[in-house]
Amino acid sequence: MSHGSQFALSASDERPTSPMLRALFVTDSLAYGGAEKQTITLMNRLASRGHECHAAYIKENHALLDRVRLRSESAVRCLSAEHYLDRSALADLAALIANLRPNAIVAANPYPLLYAMFARRLARTRATMVVTYHSAKVNGPREFLQRLLYRPLFWMTDCAIFVCDRQRRYWWRRGLLAKRNVVIYDGVDTDKFTDTTTREHRAATRRMFGFAESDFLIGAIGDLRKEKNQIQLVAAVERLRRAGVPARALLIGDGAQRTAIEARARECGVARDIAVTGFVHDVRPFLAACDVFAVCDLHDTMSLGALEAMALRKPVVHSNVGGAGEMIHPGYNGFLFRANDTTALVEHLARLTNPDDRQSIGAHARGVVEKRFSEQRMIESYESLLLKLTARFDARHRKEYMRTPHNGGPVESGSRRS
Repeated sequence: MSHGSQFALSASDERPTSPMLRALFVTDSLAYGGAEKQTITLMNRLASRGHECHAAYIKENHALLDRVRLRSESAVRCLSAEHYLDRSALADLAALIANLRPNAIVAANPYPLLYAMFARRLARTRATMVVTYHSAKVNGPREFLQRLLYRPLFWMTDCAIFVCDRQRRYWWRRGLLAKRNVVIYDGVDTDKFTDTTTREHRAATRRMFGFAESDFLIGAIGDLRKEKNQIQLVAAVERLRRAGVPARALLIGDGAQRTAIEARARECGVARDIAVTGFVHDVRPFLAACDVFAVCDLHDTMSLGALEAMALRKPVVHSNVGGAGEMIHPGYNGFLFRANDTTALVEHLARLTNPDDRQSIGAHARGVVEKRFSEQRMIESYESLLLKLTARFDARHRKEYMRTPHNGGPVESGSRRS
Protein backbone atom coordinates (compact mmCIF):
# COMPACT_ATOMS: atom_id res chain seq x y z
CA MET A 1 0.00 0.00 0.00
CA SER A 2 1.32 3.42 -0.91
CA HIS A 3 0.12 6.81 0.20
CA GLY A 4 1.16 9.27 -2.50
CA SER A 5 3.57 9.14 -5.40
CA GLN A 6 7.28 9.79 -5.67
CA PHE A 7 8.24 13.36 -4.79
CA ALA A 8 9.42 15.78 -7.46
CA LEU A 9 11.72 18.70 -6.70
CA SER A 10 11.25 22.13 -8.19
CA ALA A 11 14.08 24.35 -9.38
CA SER A 12 13.68 26.52 -6.30
CA ASP A 13 14.16 23.45 -4.10
CA GLU A 14 17.57 22.88 -5.65
CA ARG A 15 19.06 26.21 -4.55
CA PRO A 16 19.50 26.49 -0.79
CA THR A 17 18.92 30.21 -0.11
CA SER A 18 18.05 30.42 3.57
CA PRO A 19 18.40 27.91 6.42
CA MET A 20 15.61 25.39 6.15
CA LEU A 21 15.03 21.73 6.68
CA ARG A 22 14.14 19.19 4.05
CA ALA A 23 13.51 16.37 6.50
CA LEU A 24 12.34 12.81 6.04
CA PHE A 25 10.88 11.19 9.16
CA VAL A 26 10.90 7.39 9.33
CA THR A 27 8.73 5.48 11.82
CA ASP A 28 7.86 1.85 12.45
CA SER A 29 4.18 2.55 11.72
CA LEU A 30 1.45 5.09 12.39
CA ALA A 31 -0.04 3.03 15.20
CA TYR A 32 -1.08 4.53 18.53
CA GLY A 33 2.15 5.01 20.47
CA GLY A 34 4.27 7.65 22.16
CA ALA A 35 7.03 7.67 19.53
CA GLU A 36 4.55 7.88 16.67
CA LYS A 37 2.51 10.68 18.27
CA GLN A 38 5.64 12.67 19.07
CA THR A 39 6.97 12.27 15.53
CA ILE A 40 3.68 13.41 13.99
CA THR A 41 3.59 16.46 16.26
CA LEU A 42 7.17 17.30 15.34
CA MET A 43 6.56 16.94 11.59
CA ASN A 44 3.36 18.96 11.66
CA ARG A 45 4.80 21.81 13.67
CA LEU A 46 8.04 22.03 11.67
CA ALA A 47 6.00 22.06 8.46
CA SER A 48 3.87 24.88 9.84
CA ARG A 49 7.09 26.83 10.48
CA GLY A 50 8.00 26.66 6.78
CA HIS A 51 10.18 23.56 6.68
CA GLU A 52 9.71 20.79 4.12
CA CYS A 53 8.76 17.60 5.92
CA HIS A 54 8.01 14.13 4.57
CA ALA A 55 7.16 10.86 6.28
CA ALA A 56 7.73 7.17 5.60
CA TYR A 57 6.45 4.38 7.79
CA ILE A 58 7.52 0.76 7.51
CA LYS A 59 4.49 -1.33 8.48
CA GLU A 60 0.89 -1.06 7.37
CA ASN A 61 -0.76 0.43 10.43
CA HIS A 62 -2.42 3.72 9.55
CA ALA A 63 -4.31 4.50 12.79
CA LEU A 64 -2.78 7.98 13.16
CA LEU A 65 -2.62 8.86 9.46
CA ASP A 66 -5.44 11.37 9.75
CA ARG A 67 -3.37 13.36 12.28
CA VAL A 68 -0.55 14.03 9.80
CA ARG A 69 -0.76 17.62 8.54
CA LEU A 70 1.90 17.99 5.86
CA ARG A 71 1.70 19.88 2.56
CA SER A 72 -0.06 17.10 0.68
CA GLU A 73 -0.95 13.42 0.86
CA SER A 74 2.07 12.71 -1.32
CA ALA A 75 4.28 13.74 1.60
CA VAL A 76 3.44 10.47 3.37
CA ARG A 77 4.62 7.05 2.17
CA CYS A 78 3.81 3.58 3.54
CA LEU A 79 6.61 1.09 2.74
CA SER A 80 4.32 -1.93 3.34
CA ALA A 81 7.09 -4.14 4.74
CA GLU A 82 6.10 -7.79 5.14
CA HIS A 83 9.35 -8.96 6.77
CA TYR A 84 11.70 -7.63 9.44
CA LEU A 85 14.12 -6.36 6.79
CA ASP A 86 12.02 -6.30 3.64
CA ARG A 87 14.04 -5.79 0.42
CA SER A 88 11.18 -4.20 -1.46
CA ALA A 89 10.43 -1.76 1.36
CA LEU A 90 14.12 -0.93 1.70
CA ALA A 91 14.42 -0.26 -2.05
CA ASP A 92 11.33 1.93 -1.93
CA LEU A 93 12.78 3.98 0.93
CA ALA A 94 16.14 4.31 -0.88
CA ALA A 95 14.37 5.56 -4.02
CA LEU A 96 12.42 8.03 -1.92
CA ILE A 97 15.61 9.37 -0.32
CA ALA A 98 17.37 9.60 -3.70
CA ASN A 99 14.47 11.57 -5.12
CA LEU A 100 13.89 13.82 -2.12
CA ARG A 101 17.54 14.42 -1.25
CA PRO A 102 16.69 15.46 2.33
CA ASN A 103 19.28 17.26 4.40
CA ALA A 104 18.05 15.36 7.48
CA ILE A 105 16.68 11.86 8.00
CA VAL A 106 15.05 11.42 11.41
CA ALA A 107 14.34 7.86 12.55
CA ALA A 108 12.03 7.27 15.50
CA ASN A 109 13.69 4.42 17.44
CA PRO A 110 16.27 1.79 16.36
CA TYR A 111 14.19 -0.32 13.96
CA PRO A 112 13.39 2.62 11.65
CA LEU A 113 17.04 3.66 12.02
CA LEU A 114 18.05 0.29 10.57
CA TYR A 115 15.96 0.96 7.46
CA ALA A 116 17.02 4.58 7.21
CA MET A 117 20.71 3.80 7.50
CA PHE A 118 20.71 1.10 4.80
CA ALA A 119 18.46 3.15 2.52
CA ARG A 120 20.67 6.22 2.87
CA ARG A 121 23.66 4.15 1.79
CA LEU A 122 21.78 2.77 -1.22
CA ALA A 123 20.73 6.31 -2.15
CA ARG A 124 24.37 7.49 -1.98
CA THR A 125 23.67 10.53 0.11
CA ARG A 126 25.31 11.93 3.21
CA ALA A 127 22.16 13.45 4.64
CA THR A 128 22.40 14.08 8.37
CA MET A 129 21.16 11.00 10.24
CA VAL A 130 19.29 11.51 13.51
CA VAL A 131 17.57 9.00 15.77
CA THR A 132 15.02 9.87 18.43
CA TYR A 133 15.02 7.19 21.11
CA HIS A 134 12.06 6.50 23.38
CA SER A 135 12.84 3.16 25.12
CA ALA A 136 13.55 3.14 28.84
CA LYS A 137 15.39 -0.15 29.26
CA VAL A 138 16.13 -3.61 27.85
CA ASN A 139 13.27 -6.09 28.27
CA GLY A 140 14.48 -9.68 28.07
CA PRO A 141 17.25 -11.55 26.23
CA ARG A 142 15.82 -11.02 22.75
CA GLU A 143 15.75 -7.27 23.13
CA PHE A 144 19.24 -7.36 24.65
CA LEU A 145 20.57 -9.04 21.51
CA GLN A 146 18.72 -6.56 19.30
CA ARG A 147 20.32 -3.65 21.13
CA LEU A 148 23.76 -5.21 20.62
CA LEU A 149 23.04 -5.35 16.88
CA TYR A 150 21.76 -1.78 16.84
CA ARG A 151 24.81 -0.32 18.61
CA PRO A 152 26.98 0.05 15.45
CA LEU A 153 24.09 1.90 13.78
CA PHE A 154 24.02 4.37 16.66
CA TRP A 155 27.80 4.85 16.47
CA MET A 156 27.42 5.89 12.80
CA THR A 157 24.50 8.21 13.53
CA ASP A 158 25.18 11.94 13.64
CA CYS A 159 22.96 12.58 16.64
CA ALA A 160 20.82 10.63 19.10
CA ILE A 161 18.02 12.49 20.87
CA PHE A 162 16.82 11.11 24.19
CA VAL A 163 13.67 12.22 25.98
CA CYS A 164 15.16 12.50 29.47
CA ASP A 165 18.60 12.60 31.04
CA ARG A 166 18.12 9.45 33.10
CA GLN A 167 17.39 7.55 29.91
CA ARG A 168 20.43 9.05 28.16
CA ARG A 169 22.72 7.96 31.02
CA TYR A 170 21.20 4.47 31.09
CA TRP A 171 21.93 3.86 27.39
CA TRP A 172 25.29 5.64 27.54
CA ARG A 173 26.49 3.03 30.07
CA ARG A 174 25.39 0.30 27.64
CA GLY A 175 27.22 1.72 24.66
CA LEU A 176 24.15 2.89 22.77
CA LEU A 177 25.37 6.32 21.76
CA ALA A 178 25.81 8.37 18.62
CA LYS A 179 28.45 10.90 17.58
CA ARG A 180 26.42 13.49 19.44
CA ASN A 181 23.89 12.81 22.22
CA VAL A 182 21.35 15.29 23.52
CA VAL A 183 18.19 15.41 25.61
CA ILE A 184 15.02 17.12 24.40
CA TYR A 185 12.01 16.69 26.63
CA ASP A 186 8.65 15.82 25.11
CA GLY A 187 6.23 18.73 25.20
CA VAL A 188 2.53 19.44 25.60
CA ASP A 189 0.44 21.97 23.70
CA THR A 190 -0.35 24.22 26.66
CA ASP A 191 -3.02 26.11 24.72
CA LYS A 192 -4.85 22.91 23.88
CA PHE A 193 -4.35 21.42 27.35
CA THR A 194 -5.90 24.24 29.37
CA ASP A 195 -8.71 23.33 31.71
CA THR A 196 -11.81 25.19 30.57
CA THR A 197 -14.21 22.46 31.69
CA THR A 198 -17.29 23.64 33.56
CA ARG A 199 -18.54 21.96 36.69
CA GLU A 200 -21.55 20.70 34.73
CA HIS A 201 -19.38 19.08 32.02
CA ARG A 202 -17.16 17.47 34.64
CA ALA A 203 -20.20 16.03 36.41
CA ALA A 204 -21.68 14.80 33.12
CA THR A 205 -18.45 12.96 32.22
CA ARG A 206 -18.42 11.28 35.63
CA ARG A 207 -22.04 10.20 35.27
CA MET A 208 -21.12 8.36 32.04
CA PHE A 209 -19.27 5.87 34.24
CA GLY A 210 -21.55 5.91 37.26
CA PHE A 211 -19.29 8.20 39.30
CA ALA A 212 -20.54 10.94 41.60
CA GLU A 213 -19.21 14.47 41.95
CA SER A 214 -18.22 13.67 45.55
CA ASP A 215 -16.03 10.69 44.51
CA PHE A 216 -12.25 10.98 44.70
CA LEU A 217 -11.50 10.11 41.09
CA ILE A 218 -8.02 8.92 40.08
CA GLY A 219 -7.17 9.05 36.38
CA ALA A 220 -4.62 7.10 34.34
CA ILE A 221 -3.81 7.24 30.62
CA GLY A 222 -2.22 4.70 28.34
CA ASP A 223 -2.43 1.34 26.66
CA LEU A 224 -3.47 -1.33 29.13
CA ARG A 225 -0.26 -3.34 29.02
CA LYS A 226 1.50 -5.36 31.70
CA GLU A 227 4.46 -2.98 31.94
CA LYS A 228 2.08 -0.03 32.42
CA ASN A 229 0.98 -1.76 35.64
CA GLN A 230 -2.48 -0.17 35.86
CA ILE A 231 -3.52 -3.24 37.84
CA GLN A 232 -1.71 -1.69 40.83
CA LEU A 233 -4.26 1.10 40.78
CA VAL A 234 -6.99 -1.47 41.45
CA ALA A 235 -5.23 -2.43 44.70
CA ALA A 236 -4.80 1.24 45.60
CA VAL A 237 -8.51 1.94 45.13
CA GLU A 238 -9.42 -1.09 47.25
CA ARG A 239 -7.15 0.08 50.12
CA LEU A 240 -8.41 3.66 49.96
CA ARG A 241 -12.03 2.54 50.09
CA ARG A 242 -11.30 0.32 53.09
CA ALA A 243 -9.87 3.43 54.77
CA GLY A 244 -13.11 5.30 54.13
CA VAL A 245 -12.03 7.29 51.06
CA PRO A 246 -14.64 7.24 48.23
CA ALA A 247 -11.89 6.44 45.71
CA ARG A 248 -12.61 5.40 42.14
CA ALA A 249 -10.40 5.08 39.07
CA LEU A 250 -10.85 5.99 35.41
CA LEU A 251 -8.46 4.21 33.04
CA ILE A 252 -8.30 6.24 29.82
CA GLY A 253 -7.32 3.78 27.10
CA ASP A 254 -7.62 0.10 26.25
CA GLY A 255 -5.42 -2.89 25.60
CA ALA A 256 -4.51 -6.50 26.25
CA GLN A 257 -4.58 -6.19 30.07
CA ARG A 258 -8.15 -4.95 30.23
CA THR A 259 -9.59 -8.37 31.01
CA ALA A 260 -7.01 -9.00 33.75
CA ILE A 261 -7.61 -5.58 35.29
CA GLU A 262 -11.37 -6.02 35.33
CA ALA A 263 -11.00 -9.53 36.80
CA ARG A 264 -8.73 -8.18 39.54
CA ALA A 265 -11.26 -5.45 40.31
CA ARG A 266 -13.99 -8.09 40.78
CA GLU A 267 -11.71 -10.12 43.07
CA CYS A 268 -11.04 -7.03 45.20
CA GLY A 269 -14.71 -6.10 45.33
CA VAL A 270 -14.21 -2.79 43.50
CA ALA A 271 -15.55 -3.68 40.05
CA ARG A 272 -18.05 -0.79 40.20
CA ASP A 273 -15.23 1.59 41.17
CA ILE A 274 -12.97 0.95 38.18
CA ALA A 275 -13.96 2.16 34.69
CA VAL A 276 -12.18 1.81 31.35
CA THR A 277 -12.97 4.32 28.61
CA GLY A 278 -11.60 2.33 25.66
CA PHE A 279 -9.54 4.15 23.03
CA VAL A 280 -10.42 7.84 22.76
CA HIS A 281 -9.15 10.52 20.38
CA ASP A 282 -9.39 13.35 22.89
CA VAL A 283 -8.37 12.60 26.47
CA ARG A 284 -9.03 16.11 27.80
CA PRO A 285 -12.65 15.78 29.00
CA PHE A 286 -11.81 12.54 30.80
CA LEU A 287 -8.70 13.97 32.42
CA ALA A 288 -10.59 17.09 33.43
CA ALA A 289 -13.17 14.94 35.23
CA CYS A 290 -10.48 13.47 37.49
CA ASP A 291 -9.13 14.85 40.76
CA VAL A 292 -5.63 13.41 40.48
CA PHE A 293 -3.55 11.40 38.03
CA ALA A 294 -1.53 8.25 38.72
CA VAL A 295 1.29 6.60 36.77
CA CYS A 296 2.17 3.10 37.97
CA ASP A 297 4.61 2.20 35.15
CA LEU A 298 7.40 -0.25 35.88
CA HIS A 299 9.85 1.33 33.41
CA ASP A 300 8.36 4.24 31.48
CA THR A 301 10.71 6.76 29.86
CA MET A 302 8.72 9.99 29.92
CA SER A 303 4.98 9.92 30.45
CA LEU A 304 3.28 12.29 28.03
CA GLY A 305 -0.01 11.49 29.76
CA ALA A 306 1.44 12.75 33.05
CA LEU A 307 2.53 15.99 31.39
CA GLU A 308 -0.92 16.43 29.87
CA ALA A 309 -2.50 15.94 33.28
CA MET A 310 -0.07 18.43 34.82
CA ALA A 311 -0.96 20.97 32.12
CA LEU A 312 -4.60 20.55 33.17
CA ARG A 313 -3.59 21.34 36.77
CA LYS A 314 -3.87 17.78 38.03
CA PRO A 315 -1.49 16.60 40.78
CA VAL A 316 0.43 13.54 39.56
CA VAL A 317 1.55 10.57 41.65
CA HIS A 318 4.21 8.82 39.57
CA SER A 319 6.38 5.74 40.00
CA ASN A 320 10.01 6.87 40.18
CA VAL A 321 11.08 5.50 36.80
CA GLY A 322 12.54 7.10 33.68
CA GLY A 323 12.35 10.87 33.68
CA ALA A 324 9.70 11.14 36.41
CA GLY A 325 12.20 12.80 38.75
CA GLU A 326 13.00 15.38 36.08
CA MET A 327 9.42 16.60 35.83
CA ILE A 328 8.08 16.06 39.36
CA HIS A 329 9.43 17.76 42.47
CA PRO A 330 7.89 15.76 45.37
CA GLY A 331 5.49 17.78 47.46
CA TYR A 332 5.61 20.74 45.07
CA ASN A 333 3.95 19.64 41.83
CA GLY A 334 3.29 15.96 42.53
CA PHE A 335 4.68 12.90 44.30
CA LEU A 336 7.02 10.02 43.46
CA PHE A 337 6.93 6.47 44.77
CA ARG A 338 9.08 3.39 44.26
CA ALA A 339 7.68 1.24 41.44
CA ASN A 340 5.29 -1.44 42.74
CA ASP A 341 5.17 0.13 46.23
CA THR A 342 1.40 0.22 46.67
CA THR A 343 1.63 1.44 50.26
CA ALA A 344 3.51 4.58 49.20
CA LEU A 345 1.13 5.11 46.27
CA VAL A 346 -1.86 4.96 48.62
CA GLU A 347 -0.27 7.35 51.12
CA HIS A 348 0.36 9.99 48.45
CA LEU A 349 -3.13 9.62 47.01
CA ALA A 350 -4.66 9.89 50.49
CA ARG A 351 -2.88 13.19 51.06
CA LEU A 352 -4.39 14.53 47.84
CA THR A 353 -7.92 13.99 49.10
CA ASN A 354 -7.44 17.46 50.59
CA PRO A 355 -8.87 19.92 48.01
CA ASP A 356 -6.49 22.72 49.07
CA ASP A 357 -3.45 20.50 48.50
CA ARG A 358 -4.81 19.45 45.11
CA GLN A 359 -5.33 23.04 44.04
CA SER A 360 -1.88 24.22 45.15
CA ILE A 361 0.04 21.25 43.73
CA GLY A 362 -2.00 21.34 40.52
CA ALA A 363 -1.18 25.01 39.97
CA HIS A 364 2.53 24.28 40.44
CA ALA A 365 2.23 21.36 37.99
CA ARG A 366 0.85 23.67 35.33
CA GLY A 367 3.68 26.14 35.93
CA VAL A 368 6.36 23.47 35.52
CA VAL A 369 4.87 22.34 32.20
CA GLU A 370 4.73 25.92 30.91
CA LYS A 371 8.35 26.51 31.87
CA ARG A 372 10.04 23.25 30.87
CA PHE A 373 7.68 20.93 29.01
CA SER A 374 5.70 23.01 26.54
CA GLU A 375 5.31 21.80 22.97
CA GLN A 376 6.66 25.09 21.65
CA ARG A 377 9.85 24.69 23.67
CA MET A 378 10.24 21.15 22.32
CA ILE A 379 9.71 22.22 18.69
CA GLU A 380 12.12 25.14 18.97
CA SER A 381 14.76 22.84 20.48
CA TYR A 382 14.39 20.32 17.65
CA GLU A 383 14.39 23.04 15.00
CA SER A 384 17.53 24.68 16.37
CA LEU A 385 19.37 21.36 16.71
CA LEU A 386 18.41 20.06 13.25
CA LEU A 387 19.42 23.33 11.58
CA LYS A 388 22.82 23.17 13.27
CA LEU A 389 23.28 19.52 12.34
CA THR A 390 22.36 20.09 8.68
CA ALA A 391 24.43 23.25 8.21
CA ARG A 392 27.50 21.28 7.07
CA PHE A 393 25.47 19.17 4.63
CA ASP A 394 23.83 22.29 3.19
CA ALA A 395 27.19 24.05 2.79
CA ARG A 396 28.64 21.04 0.91
CA HIS A 397 25.50 20.82 -1.23
CA ARG A 398 25.77 24.54 -2.05
CA LYS A 399 29.44 24.21 -3.08
CA GLU A 400 28.65 21.26 -5.33
CA TYR A 401 25.80 23.22 -6.90
CA MET A 402 28.18 26.10 -7.64
CA ARG A 403 30.84 23.74 -9.09
CA THR A 404 28.45 21.81 -11.33
CA PRO A 405 28.05 23.11 -14.93
CA HIS A 406 24.26 23.44 -15.13
CA ASN A 407 23.84 26.27 -17.70
CA GLY A 408 21.83 28.34 -15.27
CA GLY A 409 19.46 25.49 -14.39
CA PRO A 410 19.29 23.27 -11.37
CA VAL A 411 21.40 20.18 -10.91
CA GLU A 412 19.69 17.14 -12.43
CA SER A 413 18.01 14.94 -9.84
CA GLY A 414 20.13 12.01 -10.99
CA SER A 415 23.30 13.75 -9.81
CA ARG A 416 23.74 12.61 -6.19
CA ARG A 417 27.30 13.27 -5.23
CA SER A 418 26.35 14.61 -1.82
